Amino acid sequence: MKDGSATRKSAGARNKFMATKSSNKNLHKASLAKKDEFYTQLDDIEKELKHYKDQFRGKVVYCNCDDPFESNFFKYFASNFNALKLKKLIATSYVKSPIVGGQLSLFEMEGLKPEGKEPFKIEISEVSDVNSDGAVGLTDIEWLLRHDANVSSSLKDGGDFRSQECIELLKEADIVVTNPPFSLFREYLTQLIEYNKKFLIIGNVNAITYRECFKLIKDNKMWLGASIHSGDREFRVPDSYPLNAAGFRVDENGNKYIRVKGVRWFTNLDYKERHEELTLYKNYNPEEYPKYENYDAINVNKVLEIPKDYNGIIGVPITFLDKYNPEQFEIIGLGISNSGKEIGVKPYKEEHKKYRKEIQKRGAVDGDLYMITKGIVDVPYARVIIKNKKAKK
Repeated sequence: MKDGSATRKSAGARNKFMATKSSNKNLHKASLAKKDEFYTQLDDIEKELKHYKDQFRGKVVYCNCDDPFESNFFKYFASNFNALKLKKLIATSYVKSPIVGGQLSLFEMEGLKPEGKEPFKIEISEVSDVNSDGAVGLTDIEWLLRHDANVSSSLKDGGDFRSQECIELLKEADIVVTNPPFSLFREYLTQLIEYNKKFLIIGNVNAITYRECFKLIKDNKMWLGASIHSGDREFRVPDSYPLNAAGFRVDENGNKYIRVKGVRWFTNLDYKERHEELTLYKNYNPEEYPKYENYDAINVNKVLEIPKDYNGIIGVPITFLDKYNPEQFEIIGLGISNSGKEIGVKPYKEEHKKYRKEIQKRGAVDGDLYMITKGIVDVPYARVIIKNKKAKK
């Protein structure tokens, strides 16, 4: 998934990002078609960015997966350049994106070649109220781009976030904010960490289970954002995007939108809400909280049902990370396949493995947590293994 400039080359990554069959089919088709171009709604950006406004003062912001005139990330930061007291805003565009340039013709941008076919960058260091309407907005940005040749310039290497040109811009940046390609999320995140950047990016909640991502979360070097904790979000897609009868809409202007489940913000910018203590109300009893067959921990199916008085090891859904307070809980590991092996999750017992394969016709992967419920092998979805630091028996 991307907001424009990043490469279209699919990494063939796991496409289990949707919770509904319709969304799954859409994403799978997009991957096969080498399309990873979903555009974030301005309302979702505003709801998240309001939690970090003071952290942008005097900073260089880089949106390196953006078609500036279709990307709402660029619109947000350009319109709020002075309000946020930014030092500079940089955006790089992959011009061949299917909807780039829809709002302002590339032919009208100073500093670019007339044919307007090359990828380009925009660097803004000052925004003035040129139309004297008492406010700075996109009209002023449009004037700037039409008349200042120093703002826009061509890129030679395609606008891919991995190109040397874009890496040099990344080095200059303080904070990166964008919607990177979901299919390249691990590679994109690895680059941000390599260059020690602050970031606020959109990804799928299942990225939590990636080894690289989970290690950052466990080490308190990355966490989930403030505004999206459940439900789905709507993204604009190119006109050529394959859609079925469910999970999408077309607006009055013919623009296509698709709803995507499991979306989250990932960031290393702190905010006060993540340090609020989760209120727990239930007491532990062994009948309600079964233990895993292959790991010394109890299973909890809902985050709000974490027992307040249990000071042992607990397996909780990955959505626990929406409420994770590092002062209240310790993250021990991830109870899934190889990650489970790393924290001591034992292999399937032979009779349980046989039951899983022959009766349930499902994979029996060592490292996955499982329980025996009324004689049946019961395997929950991925579990984060935690301990309540403040539990008192």
